[in-house]
Amino acid sequence: MKKILLALLGFLTLLVAFPNISLKLYQLINPPQIQSVGTTVKMYNHQTQKIESLPLEEYIVGVVAAEMPASFPVEALKAQSVAARTYIMQRMAPGGVKNARHPGADVSSDPRDGQAWISRGEMEKRWGKIKYLEYYYKIQWAVDATRGQVISYKSQLIFPAFHASCGGSTENAEEVWVAALPYLKGVDCPYCADPEPDRQVTYTLAEIDQKLKTNLSAVPVSTTKNQAIKITQETATGRPKEIEFGNKEYPATLLREILNLRSTRISWNINGDKITFTTKGYGHGVGLCQYGAKGLAQQGKSYEEILKHYYAGIEIKTMK
Repeated sequence: MKKILLALLGFLTLLVAFPNISLKLYQLINPPQIQSVGTTVKMYNHQTQKIESLPLEEYIVGVVAAEMPASFPVEALKAQSVAARTYIMQRMAPGGVKNARHPGADVSSDPRDGQAWISRGEMEKRWGKIKYLEYYYKIQWAVDATRGQVISYKSQLIFPAFHASCGGSTENAEEVWVAALPYLKGVDCPYCADPEPDRQVTYTLAEIDQKLKTNLSAVPVSTTKNQAIKITQETATGRPKEIEFGNKEYPATLLREILNLRSTRISWNINGDKITFTTKGYGHGVGLCQYGAKGLAQQGKSYEEILKHYYAGIEIKTMK
């Protein structure tokens, strides 16, 4: 009983400290039934700080433009379109997620609250006038080609988790957000096309001590400091799940948040009073890998095949 109470306390603390994780967990365990609830999305634009009403498919164009490079193959853009549409329809359906931070809005354009969105003006700034029309109509075609399509599992909308780059294989949902789902299971991603999968971040040991409340900088020189940090538990795909710093143990997902690392595929090296973390991939690693989708599309896979690769046992349905 004591272990159960401690686990529950830790879970509630995580939800309070990281509301974005709380939102994801809510969506994982509360999948609404598939149904059309209208074609207008009320979006809180975090740039203008106003709620805007957008036709559903127009909203999806802005999401795809913000979330996936427009240079990606059309089949990858189609896969992203269906995932983005599923996400917003899950929020808008009866029993979906209420936007407590912005009452009256279905969703925010801030990616920290869900999925990003940009206007046509922002697209032109991002791509330049020459590429703007090419990329805009390319994305609009991908959205139109999948109009009304959503992803379901046993007749319920799924939580369509996606991330930039998995580094070779995706992750089980329960390794990241506690809740297990049959369609969010780790899969091999042999064609992940991220051109820069490895990134490094360096901190002083004193900075780590401050961030993690540890005492690594005081470890004697005679002791191998690298041994003061070790992986104590791994996920099913071989990523670190728990990492011990001195006498303190941290979930890798929490370390990623605190240390602003790109992923939980983490390795490190201590040199003098500095520690360099090397990460592979970008994002939480669950669900659709965007660079993996690009690679699969380049291999001739359709968007349906891409989605069914990353989301196990799903169906692609068209809303009425």
